[in-house]
Amino acid sequence: MTHPWGAVVLSAVLLAAPAAAQITNDPFPTPIPTSEGAIVVGVEAFARLPDVAGAPARPMLLVDEPGSGRLFVNDMWGLLHAISYDGVVNTYLDLREPRWGVSVNAPAELAPIMEVGIQSFALHPQFAVAGTAGYGKLYTWTDVDDVSRPADFLSGIDVPSHHIVLHEWTAADPHAATYDGGPPREVLRVEQPFENHNGGRIAFSTTAGPGDADFGSLYLGVGDGGAAGDELDIAQNLGGILGKILRIQPLGSNSANGRYGIPADNPYAADGIERTLGEIYASGLRNPQGYDWDRATGDLLVADIGQSVVEKLSRVPMGADLGWNTWEGSYRYASQTRVDVANPRAEPWITYPVAEFDHQDPLFQRLAAATGVVAYRESSIPQLRDRVLWGDLTGGEVFHVAADGLTDGGQAPLGRVLFRGEGEPSTLLELIRRANATQGREPAARADLHFGRGPDGRVFLLNKWDGVVREIIP
Repeated sequence: MTHPWGAVVLSAVLLAAPAAAQITNDPFPTPIPTSEGAIVVGVEAFARLPDVAGAPARPMLLVDEPGSGRLFVNDMWGLLHAISYDGVVNTYLDLREPRWGVSVNAPAELAPIMEVGIQSFALHPQFAVAGTAGYGKLYTWTDVDDVSRPADFLSGIDVPSHHIVLHEWTAADPHAATYDGGPPREVLRVEQPFENHNGGRIAFSTTAGPGDADFGSLYLGVGDGGAAGDELDIAQNLGGILGKILRIQPLGSNSANGRYGIPADNPYAADGIERTLGEIYASGLRNPQGYDWDRATGDLLVADIGQSVVEKLSRVPMGADLGWNTWEGSYRYASQTRVDVANPRAEPWITYPVAEFDHQDPLFQRLAAATGVVAYRESSIPQLRDRVLWGDLTGGEVFHVAADGLTDGGQAPLGRVLFRGEGEPSTLLELIRRANATQGREPAARADLHFGRGPDGRVFLLNKWDGVVREIIP
Protein backbone atom coordinates (compact mmCIF):
# COMPACT_ATOMS: atom_id res chain seq x y z
CA MET A 1 0.00 0.00 0.00
CA THR A 2 1.50 3.32 -1.04
CA HIS A 3 -0.14 5.41 1.68
CA PRO A 4 1.48 3.93 4.80
CA TRP A 5 0.33 5.58 7.98
CA GLY A 6 3.98 5.43 9.07
CA ALA A 7 4.80 7.79 6.19
CA VAL A 8 4.43 10.74 8.54
CA VAL A 9 7.41 9.51 10.56
CA LEU A 10 9.50 8.94 7.43
CA SER A 11 8.54 12.36 6.12
CA ALA A 12 9.70 13.96 9.35
CA VAL A 13 13.08 12.24 9.05
CA LEU A 14 13.50 13.39 5.46
CA LEU A 15 12.56 16.96 6.30
CA ALA A 16 14.72 17.23 9.41
CA ALA A 17 17.76 18.33 7.43
CA PRO A 18 16.50 19.69 4.11
CA ALA A 19 18.72 21.13 1.43
CA ALA A 20 18.67 24.88 1.13
CA ALA A 21 15.46 25.93 -0.61
CA GLN A 22 15.75 26.76 -4.29
CA ILE A 23 12.44 28.36 -5.17
CA THR A 24 11.68 28.89 -8.86
CA ASN A 25 8.92 29.02 -11.44
CA ASP A 26 11.20 27.47 -14.08
CA PRO A 27 12.46 24.02 -13.01
CA PHE A 28 13.27 23.07 -16.63
CA PRO A 29 15.29 25.99 -18.06
CA THR A 30 16.35 24.05 -21.18
CA PRO A 31 13.56 24.60 -23.73
CA ILE A 32 11.73 21.81 -25.48
CA PRO A 33 13.22 21.54 -29.00
CA THR A 34 10.97 23.07 -31.62
CA SER A 35 12.06 20.75 -34.44
CA GLU A 36 14.55 18.16 -33.12
CA GLY A 37 12.69 14.95 -32.41
CA ALA A 38 9.47 16.27 -33.93
CA ILE A 39 7.12 13.86 -35.67
CA VAL A 40 5.04 15.19 -38.56
CA VAL A 41 1.77 13.45 -39.30
CA GLY A 42 -1.18 14.18 -41.52
CA VAL A 43 -4.49 15.49 -40.30
CA GLU A 44 -7.91 15.88 -41.86
CA ALA A 45 -11.32 17.12 -40.83
CA PHE A 46 -13.43 14.11 -39.87
CA ALA A 47 -16.68 15.57 -38.55
CA ARG A 48 -18.26 18.88 -37.54
CA LEU A 49 -20.16 19.09 -34.26
CA PRO A 50 -23.18 21.40 -34.24
CA ASP A 51 -22.98 24.83 -32.63
CA VAL A 52 -25.02 25.52 -29.51
CA ALA A 53 -26.78 28.90 -29.55
CA GLY A 54 -24.14 30.14 -31.99
CA ALA A 55 -21.22 28.97 -29.84
CA PRO A 56 -18.85 26.15 -30.82
CA ALA A 57 -19.27 22.72 -29.28
CA ARG A 58 -17.17 21.97 -26.19
CA PRO A 59 -16.10 18.31 -26.57
CA MET A 60 -14.02 16.61 -23.89
CA LEU A 61 -13.95 12.97 -24.93
CA LEU A 62 -14.45 10.74 -27.97
CA VAL A 63 -14.64 6.94 -27.65
CA ASP A 64 -15.38 4.00 -29.88
CA GLU A 65 -18.34 1.70 -29.29
CA PRO A 66 -17.54 -1.25 -31.57
CA GLY A 67 -20.74 -3.14 -30.77
CA SER A 68 -22.91 -0.44 -32.32
CA GLY A 69 -20.35 0.67 -34.92
CA ARG A 70 -20.24 4.29 -33.79
CA LEU A 71 -18.07 6.82 -32.05
CA PHE A 72 -19.55 8.81 -29.18
CA VAL A 73 -18.48 12.33 -28.19
CA ASN A 74 -19.76 14.65 -25.48
CA ASP A 75 -20.38 18.37 -25.67
CA MET A 76 -20.07 20.07 -22.28
CA TRP A 77 -23.07 22.27 -23.10
CA GLY A 78 -25.23 19.20 -22.35
CA LEU A 79 -25.19 16.91 -25.40
CA LEU A 80 -23.96 13.46 -26.31
CA HIS A 81 -23.42 12.86 -30.04
CA ALA A 82 -22.98 9.66 -32.02
CA ILE A 83 -20.71 9.76 -35.08
CA SER A 84 -20.64 7.10 -37.77
CA TYR A 85 -17.24 5.77 -38.76
CA ASP A 86 -17.41 7.93 -41.88
CA GLY A 87 -18.10 11.14 -39.96
CA VAL A 88 -21.88 11.61 -39.94
CA VAL A 89 -22.96 13.31 -36.68
CA ASN A 90 -26.25 12.60 -34.93
CA THR A 91 -27.31 13.91 -31.53
CA TYR A 92 -27.84 10.82 -29.39
CA LEU A 93 -28.90 12.34 -26.06
CA ASP A 94 -29.69 15.88 -24.90
CA LEU A 95 -29.30 16.00 -21.12
CA ARG A 96 -30.84 19.48 -21.01
CA GLU A 97 -34.33 18.19 -21.84
CA PRO A 98 -36.62 18.85 -18.85
CA ARG A 99 -37.94 15.28 -18.88
CA TRP A 100 -34.60 13.99 -17.61
CA GLY A 101 -34.47 16.26 -14.55
CA VAL A 102 -30.68 16.62 -14.77
CA SER A 103 -30.33 20.46 -14.58
CA VAL A 104 -26.98 20.62 -16.38
CA ASN A 105 -24.76 23.39 -15.03
CA ALA A 106 -23.54 24.93 -18.28
CA PRO A 107 -24.77 28.53 -18.38
CA ALA A 108 -24.65 29.98 -21.88
CA GLU A 109 -23.35 33.34 -20.68
CA LEU A 110 -20.10 31.80 -19.44
CA ALA A 111 -17.06 31.58 -21.68
CA PRO A 112 -16.34 28.16 -23.21
CA ILE A 113 -13.28 27.79 -21.02
CA MET A 114 -15.40 27.35 -17.88
CA GLU A 115 -15.10 23.86 -16.45
CA VAL A 116 -18.76 22.97 -15.97
CA GLY A 117 -21.16 20.79 -17.93
CA ILE A 118 -20.94 17.17 -19.01
CA GLN A 119 -17.43 16.42 -17.84
CA SER A 120 -17.20 12.91 -19.24
CA PHE A 121 -19.13 9.78 -20.12
CA ALA A 122 -18.55 6.05 -20.49
CA LEU A 123 -20.32 3.20 -22.23
CA HIS A 124 -20.37 -0.10 -20.40
CA PRO A 125 -18.15 -2.65 -22.21
CA GLN A 126 -21.31 -4.76 -22.65
CA PHE A 127 -23.35 -1.82 -23.96
CA ALA A 128 -24.30 -3.64 -27.17
CA VAL A 129 -24.10 -7.23 -25.88
CA ALA A 130 -27.66 -8.51 -25.50
CA GLY A 131 -28.46 -10.59 -22.44
CA THR A 132 -25.69 -9.12 -20.27
CA ALA A 133 -25.91 -6.97 -17.14
CA GLY A 134 -24.32 -4.03 -18.93
CA TYR A 135 -26.62 -4.10 -21.96
CA GLY A 136 -27.67 -0.57 -22.89
CA LYS A 137 -25.83 1.01 -19.94
CA LEU A 138 -24.04 4.32 -20.35
CA TYR A 139 -22.81 6.75 -17.71
CA THR A 140 -22.51 10.53 -17.62
CA TRP A 141 -20.45 12.61 -15.16
CA THR A 142 -22.21 15.96 -15.07
CA ASP A 143 -22.10 19.22 -13.13
CA VAL A 144 -25.65 20.08 -12.02
CA ASP A 145 -27.29 23.19 -10.56
CA ASP A 146 -29.64 21.31 -8.23
CA VAL A 147 -28.04 21.17 -4.78
CA SER A 148 -31.28 20.43 -2.94
CA ARG A 149 -30.69 16.68 -2.98
CA PRO A 150 -28.32 15.30 -0.35
CA ALA A 151 -24.82 14.63 -1.62
CA ASP A 152 -23.12 11.30 -0.95
CA PHE A 153 -19.81 13.10 -0.46
CA LEU A 154 -19.42 16.54 1.13
CA SER A 155 -16.61 19.01 0.49
CA GLY A 156 -16.67 20.65 3.93
CA ILE A 157 -17.61 24.08 2.59
CA ASP A 158 -20.67 25.95 3.87
CA VAL A 159 -22.06 27.09 0.50
CA PRO A 160 -21.14 24.74 -2.37
CA SER A 161 -20.92 25.94 -5.94
CA HIS A 162 -22.87 22.98 -7.33
CA HIS A 163 -22.93 19.18 -7.38
CA ILE A 164 -21.46 16.69 -9.82
CA VAL A 165 -23.50 13.55 -10.42
CA LEU A 166 -22.81 10.16 -11.95
CA HIS A 167 -25.94 9.05 -13.82
CA GLU A 168 -26.64 5.65 -15.32
CA TRP A 169 -28.78 5.60 -18.47
CA THR A 170 -30.27 2.40 -19.90
CA ALA A 171 -31.04 2.33 -23.61
CA ALA A 172 -33.76 -0.10 -24.69
CA ASP A 173 -31.99 -0.62 -28.01
CA PRO A 174 -28.29 0.34 -27.98
CA HIS A 175 -28.28 0.35 -31.78
CA ALA A 176 -31.02 2.99 -32.01
CA ALA A 177 -30.08 6.31 -33.60
CA THR A 178 -31.10 8.21 -30.46
CA TYR A 179 -31.38 7.27 -26.81
CA ASP A 180 -34.67 5.42 -26.31
CA GLY A 181 -34.58 4.65 -22.60
CA GLY A 182 -36.11 6.27 -19.55
CA PRO A 183 -34.81 8.80 -17.03
CA PRO A 184 -31.39 8.11 -15.55
CA ARG A 185 -30.60 6.42 -12.28
CA GLU A 186 -28.47 8.51 -9.92
CA VAL A 187 -25.43 6.49 -8.89
CA LEU A 188 -23.52 8.98 -6.72
CA ARG A 189 -23.45 12.71 -6.03
CA VAL A 190 -20.50 14.87 -4.96
CA GLU A 191 -20.66 18.36 -3.48
CA GLN A 192 -18.41 20.76 -5.39
CA PRO A 193 -16.97 23.73 -3.46
CA PHE A 194 -15.90 25.82 -6.48
CA GLU A 195 -16.62 26.04 -10.21
CA ASN A 196 -13.35 24.50 -11.40
CA HIS A 197 -11.49 21.21 -10.93
CA ASN A 198 -14.73 19.28 -10.82
CA GLY A 199 -14.87 15.88 -12.44
CA GLY A 200 -12.17 14.41 -14.65
CA ARG A 201 -12.49 11.63 -17.15
CA ILE A 202 -14.50 8.49 -16.42
CA ALA A 203 -13.82 5.20 -18.21
CA PHE A 204 -13.98 1.44 -18.06
CA SER A 205 -10.60 -0.22 -18.42
CA THR A 206 -9.76 -0.99 -22.04
CA THR A 207 -7.42 -3.81 -21.01
CA ALA A 208 -9.90 -5.89 -18.97
CA GLY A 209 -12.06 -8.53 -20.63
CA PRO A 210 -14.97 -10.68 -19.40
CA GLY A 211 -13.80 -12.82 -16.53
CA ASP A 212 -11.03 -10.41 -15.49
CA ALA A 213 -11.25 -8.96 -11.99
CA ASP A 214 -11.28 -5.41 -13.37
CA PHE A 215 -13.98 -6.00 -15.96
CA GLY A 216 -16.95 -3.69 -15.36
CA SER A 217 -15.03 -1.43 -12.96
CA LEU A 218 -15.62 2.24 -13.68
CA TYR A 219 -12.79 4.69 -13.01
CA LEU A 220 -13.78 8.26 -12.14
CA GLY A 221 -11.45 11.24 -12.06
CA VAL A 222 -12.32 13.82 -9.41
CA GLY A 223 -10.53 17.18 -9.21
CA ASP A 224 -9.41 18.76 -5.94
CA GLY A 225 -12.45 21.04 -5.81
CA GLY A 226 -10.91 24.11 -7.41
CA ALA A 227 -9.78 27.57 -6.40
CA ALA A 228 -5.96 27.28 -6.15
CA GLY A 229 -3.35 25.35 -4.23
CA ASP A 230 -5.85 22.75 -3.01
CA GLU A 231 -7.51 25.32 -0.77
CA LEU A 232 -9.38 22.65 1.18
CA ASP A 233 -6.22 20.59 1.71
CA ILE A 234 -8.11 17.50 0.61
CA ALA A 235 -6.16 15.75 -2.17
CA GLN A 236 -4.01 14.02 0.49
CA ASN A 237 -7.01 13.27 2.72
CA LEU A 238 -8.02 9.63 2.26
CA GLY A 239 -11.34 10.38 3.92
CA GLY A 240 -12.28 12.91 1.23
CA ILE A 241 -13.30 12.15 -2.33
CA LEU A 242 -11.80 15.24 -4.01
CA GLY A 243 -8.38 15.02 -5.67
CA LYS A 244 -8.70 11.31 -6.38
CA ILE A 245 -9.30 8.63 -8.98
CA LEU A 246 -12.12 6.36 -7.86
CA ARG A 247 -12.84 2.80 -8.90
CA ILE A 248 -16.37 1.46 -8.46
CA GLN A 249 -18.67 -1.24 -9.80
CA PRO A 250 -21.72 0.72 -11.01
CA LEU A 251 -23.82 -2.45 -11.17
CA GLY A 252 -22.96 -3.41 -7.58
CA SER A 253 -24.64 -2.40 -4.32
CA ASN A 254 -22.24 -2.56 -1.37
CA SER A 255 -21.63 1.21 -1.20
CA ALA A 256 -22.93 3.37 1.63
CA ASN A 257 -25.85 4.55 -0.51
CA GLY A 258 -26.49 1.06 -1.92
CA ARG A 259 -26.41 2.26 -5.53
CA TYR A 260 -23.01 0.97 -6.65
CA GLY A 261 -20.35 -1.49 -5.62
CA ILE A 262 -16.87 -1.06 -4.16
CA PRO A 263 -14.37 -3.64 -5.48
CA ALA A 264 -12.95 -5.71 -2.65
CA ASP A 265 -9.39 -5.26 -3.95
CA ASN A 266 -9.48 -1.45 -3.87
CA PRO A 267 -6.54 -0.29 -1.72
CA TYR A 268 -8.65 1.07 1.16
CA ALA A 269 -11.76 -1.09 0.81
CA ALA A 270 -10.92 -3.45 3.64
CA ASP A 271 -8.15 -1.81 5.65
CA GLY A 272 -10.32 -1.37 8.74
CA ILE A 273 -9.56 2.34 9.06
CA GLU A 274 -12.72 4.42 9.23
CA ARG A 275 -11.14 7.60 7.94
CA THR A 276 -10.43 6.16 4.47
CA LEU A 277 -12.81 5.75 1.54
CA GLY A 278 -13.04 2.35 -0.09
CA GLU A 279 -13.86 3.95 -3.45
CA ILE A 280 -10.37 5.46 -3.78
CA TYR A 281 -8.05 3.95 -6.39
CA ALA A 282 -5.38 6.69 -6.27
CA SER A 283 -4.89 9.98 -4.44
CA GLY A 284 -2.92 13.22 -4.59
CA LEU A 285 -4.33 14.47 -7.92
CA ARG A 286 -5.27 18.01 -8.87
CA ASN A 287 -7.36 17.79 -12.04
CA PRO A 288 -7.17 14.46 -13.94
CA GLN A 289 -9.04 15.25 -17.15
CA GLY A 290 -7.27 12.75 -19.41
CA TYR A 291 -6.07 9.17 -19.13
CA ASP A 292 -5.63 5.98 -21.06
CA TRP A 293 -4.53 2.40 -20.52
CA ASP A 294 -1.42 1.15 -22.29
CA ARG A 295 -2.70 -2.02 -23.91
CA ALA A 296 0.80 -3.47 -24.08
CA THR A 297 1.61 -3.09 -20.37
CA GLY A 298 -1.78 -2.60 -18.72
CA ASP A 299 -0.51 0.65 -17.14
CA LEU A 300 -2.96 3.44 -16.43
CA LEU A 301 -1.43 6.69 -17.73
CA VAL A 302 -2.85 9.96 -16.40
CA ALA A 303 -2.32 13.59 -17.46
CA ASP A 304 -2.89 15.64 -14.30
CA ILE A 305 -3.14 19.43 -14.59
CA GLY A 306 -0.67 21.30 -12.39
CA GLN A 307 -0.98 24.57 -10.50
CA SER A 308 1.14 27.20 -12.25
CA VAL A 309 4.52 25.54 -12.71
CA VAL A 310 4.63 21.81 -13.59
CA GLU A 311 2.38 19.69 -15.81
CA LYS A 312 2.78 15.94 -15.57
CA LEU A 313 2.17 12.54 -17.13
CA SER A 314 2.18 9.64 -14.65
CA ARG A 315 1.78 5.91 -14.47
CA VAL A 316 -0.83 5.32 -11.79
CA PRO A 317 -0.86 1.91 -10.09
CA MET A 318 -3.55 1.03 -7.59
CA GLY A 319 -2.99 2.84 -4.29
CA ALA A 320 -0.69 5.46 -5.82
CA ASP A 321 -0.23 8.89 -4.26
CA LEU A 322 0.71 11.42 -6.95
CA GLY A 323 1.76 13.94 -4.33
CA TRP A 324 -0.50 16.96 -4.76
CA ASN A 325 -0.51 19.35 -2.93
CA THR A 326 2.79 18.52 -1.23
CA TRP A 327 4.40 17.92 -4.61
CA GLU A 328 3.85 19.50 -8.01
CA GLY A 329 5.41 17.01 -10.37
CA SER A 330 8.91 16.05 -9.19
CA TYR A 331 9.26 19.12 -6.99
CA ARG A 332 7.98 20.20 -3.62
CA TYR A 333 5.10 22.65 -3.92
CA ALA A 334 6.18 26.04 -2.54
CA SER A 335 3.40 28.44 -3.53
CA GLN A 336 0.81 29.02 -6.22
CA THR A 337 3.58 30.20 -8.56
CA ARG A 338 6.75 28.43 -7.37
CA VAL A 339 8.25 25.03 -6.62
CA ASP A 340 11.34 24.10 -4.62
CA VAL A 341 13.86 22.24 -6.78
CA ALA A 342 16.40 21.68 -3.99
CA ASN A 343 15.45 18.11 -3.11
CA PRO A 344 13.39 16.53 -5.93
CA ARG A 345 11.58 13.20 -5.55
CA ALA A 346 12.54 13.03 -1.87
CA GLU A 347 9.59 11.00 -0.57
CA PRO A 348 9.82 7.40 -1.83
CA TRP A 349 6.14 6.56 -1.40
CA ILE A 350 5.07 9.24 -3.92
CA THR A 351 4.39 8.18 -7.53
CA TYR A 352 6.38 10.74 -9.52
CA PRO A 353 5.82 11.61 -13.20
CA VAL A 354 7.28 9.75 -16.15
CA ALA A 355 7.32 13.03 -18.10
CA GLU A 356 6.57 16.66 -17.28
CA PHE A 357 6.96 20.20 -18.55
CA ASP A 358 6.85 23.67 -17.03
CA HIS A 359 4.84 26.74 -17.92
CA GLN A 360 7.88 28.90 -18.68
CA ASP A 361 8.83 27.03 -21.85
CA PRO A 362 8.63 29.34 -24.90
CA LEU A 363 6.20 26.96 -26.62
CA PHE A 364 3.45 27.72 -24.13
CA GLN A 365 0.97 30.42 -23.38
CA ARG A 366 0.87 32.01 -19.93
CA LEU A 367 -1.17 29.15 -18.48
CA ALA A 368 -0.39 25.66 -19.72
CA ALA A 369 -2.33 22.54 -18.68
CA ALA A 370 -1.65 18.85 -19.18
CA THR A 371 -4.00 16.93 -21.42
CA GLY A 372 -4.06 13.48 -22.97
CA VAL A 373 -3.63 10.58 -23.16
CA VAL A 374 -3.19 8.09 -26.01
CA ALA A 375 -0.79 5.18 -25.52
CA TYR A 376 -0.39 4.23 -29.16
CA ARG A 377 0.56 0.61 -29.85
CA GLU A 378 -1.15 0.18 -33.20
CA SER A 379 0.45 0.28 -36.65
CA SER A 380 -2.04 2.39 -38.62
CA ILE A 381 0.04 5.52 -38.01
CA PRO A 382 3.60 4.13 -38.12
CA GLN A 383 5.24 7.37 -36.94
CA LEU A 384 3.38 7.12 -33.62
CA ARG A 385 3.80 3.42 -32.86
CA ASP A 386 5.01 2.79 -29.29
CA ARG A 387 4.64 6.47 -28.40
CA VAL A 388 2.43 8.11 -25.78
CA LEU A 389 0.58 11.22 -26.95
CA TRP A 390 -0.27 13.99 -24.53
CA GLY A 391 0.14 17.74 -24.58
CA ASP A 392 -0.84 21.23 -23.52
CA LEU A 393 -4.59 21.74 -23.33
CA THR A 394 -4.62 25.51 -23.69
CA GLY A 395 -2.13 26.08 -26.51
CA GLY A 396 -2.80 22.80 -28.31
CA GLU A 397 0.81 21.60 -28.38
CA VAL A 398 0.91 17.80 -28.84
CA PHE A 399 3.89 15.88 -27.48
CA HIS A 400 5.11 12.32 -27.85
CA VAL A 401 7.24 10.30 -25.45
CA ALA A 402 8.45 6.72 -25.68
CA ALA A 403 5.87 4.29 -24.33
CA ASP A 404 8.59 2.08 -22.88
CA GLY A 405 11.31 2.85 -20.37
CA LEU A 406 10.17 6.21 -18.99
CA THR A 407 10.85 6.54 -15.27
CA ASP A 408 12.65 9.79 -14.52
CA GLY A 409 10.28 12.62 -15.40
CA GLY A 410 11.43 15.93 -16.84
CA GLN A 411 10.77 17.41 -20.25
CA ALA A 412 13.94 16.21 -21.93
CA PRO A 413 12.22 13.16 -23.52
CA LEU A 414 9.48 15.30 -25.09
CA GLY A 415 9.17 15.65 -28.84
CA ARG A 416 6.54 17.67 -30.64
CA VAL A 417 3.86 16.28 -32.96
CA LEU A 418 3.08 18.65 -35.82
CA PHE A 419 0.37 18.37 -38.45
CA ARG A 420 0.69 18.64 -42.19
CA GLY A 421 -2.64 19.88 -43.47
CA GLU A 422 -2.07 22.72 -45.88
CA GLY A 423 1.42 24.11 -46.31
CA GLU A 424 4.06 23.87 -43.60
CA PRO A 425 3.65 21.64 -40.52
CA SER A 426 1.33 23.36 -38.06
CA THR A 427 0.17 23.20 -34.48
CA LEU A 428 -3.44 22.40 -33.67
CA LEU A 429 -4.08 26.01 -32.66
CA GLU A 430 -2.90 27.20 -36.07
CA LEU A 431 -5.32 24.75 -37.71
CA ILE A 432 -8.17 26.00 -35.53
CA ARG A 433 -7.47 29.61 -36.45
CA ARG A 434 -7.58 28.78 -40.15
CA ALA A 435 -10.95 27.10 -39.63
CA ASN A 436 -12.16 30.13 -37.66
CA ALA A 437 -11.34 32.34 -40.64
CA THR A 438 -13.53 30.27 -42.96
CA GLN A 439 -16.31 30.20 -40.32
CA GLY A 440 -16.32 33.97 -39.92
CA ARG A 441 -15.23 33.70 -36.28
CA GLU A 442 -12.56 35.60 -34.43
CA PRO A 443 -9.32 33.59 -34.29
CA ALA A 444 -9.21 31.42 -31.18
CA ALA A 445 -6.81 32.47 -28.43
CA ARG A 446 -6.45 28.90 -27.19
CA ALA A 447 -7.18 25.35 -28.30
CA ASP A 448 -8.57 23.34 -25.35
CA LEU A 449 -7.12 20.14 -26.75
CA HIS A 450 -8.46 16.69 -25.95
CA PHE A 451 -7.92 13.32 -27.61
CA GLY A 452 -10.20 10.57 -28.87
CA ARG A 453 -9.76 6.94 -29.89
CA GLY A 454 -11.51 5.13 -32.70
CA PRO A 455 -11.35 1.63 -34.15
CA ASP A 456 -8.27 0.16 -35.85
CA GLY A 457 -5.80 2.63 -34.36
CA ARG A 458 -7.66 5.78 -35.37
CA VAL A 459 -6.81 8.84 -33.24
CA PHE A 460 -8.82 12.07 -33.12
CA LEU A 461 -8.18 15.63 -31.90
CA LEU A 462 -10.92 17.65 -30.20
CA ASN A 463 -11.08 21.35 -29.38
CA LYS A 464 -13.66 23.87 -28.11
CA TRP A 465 -13.31 26.64 -30.68
CA ASP A 466 -14.27 25.51 -34.17
CA GLY A 467 -16.45 22.39 -33.73
CA VAL A 468 -14.17 20.30 -35.95
CA VAL A 469 -13.19 16.77 -34.99
CA ARG A 470 -9.88 16.07 -36.71
CA GLU A 471 -8.33 12.68 -37.42
CA ILE A 472 -4.59 12.04 -37.40
CA ILE A 473 -3.47 10.17 -40.52
CA PRO A 474 -0.04 8.84 -41.56
